[in-house]
Amino acid sequence: MTDRITVLDFGSQYSHLICRRIRDLSVYAELVPYDITAEELARHDPKGIILSGGPASVSDRDAPIPADAVFESGLPVLGICYGHQLIVHRYGGRVKRANREYGSSTLTVDGGGAGLLGGIGGSVRAWMSHGDEAEQIPRNFEVIGHTENSKAAAIASRDGPVYGIQFHPEVAHTEKGSRILENFVLNVCKAKQDWTMSKFVEETVGRISNIEGDVLCGVSGGVDSTVAAVLIHRAIGERLKCVFVDNGLLREGEPREITDMFRDNFGVNFEAVDAAQEFLGKLGGVADPEAKRKIVGEEFVRVFSDFARSRGPFRWLAQGTLYPDVIESGVSKGPASVIKSHHNVGGLPEWLDLEVLEPLRDLYKDEVREVARILGVPKSIYMRHPFPGPGLAVRIMGEVTPEKLGIARTAGRIVEDELLQAGLYSDVWQAYAAVGDDRAVGVVGDERMYGNIVMIRVVSSIDAMTADWTRLPHDVLERMSNRITNEIDNVTWVSYAISSKPPATIEPQ
Repeated sequence: MTDRITVLDFGSQYSHLICRRIRDLSVYAELVPYDITAEELARHDPKGIILSGGPASVSDRDAPIPADAVFESGLPVLGICYGHQLIVHRYGGRVKRANREYGSSTLTVDGGGAGLLGGIGGSVRAWMSHGDEAEQIPRNFEVIGHTENSKAAAIASRDGPVYGIQFHPEVAHTEKGSRILENFVLNVCKAKQDWTMSKFVEETVGRISNIEGDVLCGVSGGVDSTVAAVLIHRAIGERLKCVFVDNGLLREGEPREITDMFRDNFGVNFEAVDAAQEFLGKLGGVADPEAKRKIVGEEFVRVFSDFARSRGPFRWLAQGTLYPDVIESGVSKGPASVIKSHHNVGGLPEWLDLEVLEPLRDLYKDEVREVARILGVPKSIYMRHPFPGPGLAVRIMGEVTPEKLGIARTAGRIVEDELLQAGLYSDVWQAYAAVGDDRAVGVVGDERMYGNIVMIRVVSSIDAMTADWTRLPHDVLERMSNRITNEIDNVTWVSYAISSKPPATIEPQ
């Protein structure tokens, strides 16, 4: 069995990053609700437990508290931020409200920290984000690191492998944060580095080969659904049927590209369905972003269900759902709020009459790309920029109209064209153009025009769980802007989005 680290989710915006950083060590990490039962925890059989941060205070009446089994299991435990305060509280120390500390601090390593803080030097930059702090550490604990404002920024038990740190080692802002997690996972927990995508492919193909019935797989041309389809095809062969639904919300020329790609590359049963009018009709007059996502999700399933009834029988509906989709849709059942519904997660209606098969739901995007490489998917496909399941519906603020669809399509193509021309396409995670109802005055020829505003969004990321806006060269931005205003009617202004994730999301809706 693969060794694993179990991360208890107390609602931090960084919880998923803990898992991601640990997986970089070739150790499987999973995010579970903080209130996981003792029985469930035993079934997971982790090598160690990490308590995430979170917005609560341990002094709150309804503060989230894990089962006693977490501390009584004898397993190594690492508490981060709120998790650190939980450890202080659980073992008899005292936590107090403090002036909120948010940002970079200098962590000074004290004696006794070799197990967790070994090899990071005498001091490092650490990222703080907290409103409580340890006023008095528990008996039989020692301070192994402090900052100017936090005298117990890192503590360790003298009685066993239990550690608490006030800062966030999982974020890039913490210098040598990955080394701290490595110390805990490999040196303290003694976890084996046996989480590889080759092993994932082998085990997943073996598991899927044992399912009964035929599988209907919705493919969009993106890396997620493509990899899911190729993986399932390797397991069950002709029992897989791939269907591509043209929802009228795709990029310019995409329906033909996707059809050609599947027919030329993969040798799977494939059929395209033109449902553009149905989708656009359902979206008419709808402006709320969550409502649009739900409509697109439900209409997808209706089309698939109709296809299954007429071409079946099928038992399974396969999708390219990823771990970030599950987390952001609130399906992980932790205390974190829902960020947005994904068309293939939160958008699924109760009347779905097919069982759902999601072979990639435990993977991050970069892991999926490695699976694609192993399966022999062409690089031009698996390195393609992500595209949202609801398509341009979430890149159009307000109601989806033919005019705004045309603007988003053409402007998006221009953005990608210019990145390709500049040799920057593969250097960024995602790039697109969005349009809403905002307008601005411009001058076209000798006439004033009250036209649309187009927003360009280009971000850099590793796994889409966090993202930074890309500092494109000014001449590239200038060419994008000039082409958009010259080639698209009724566009007068072009803006560039410079918000990172968090606090923003990558897509505007």
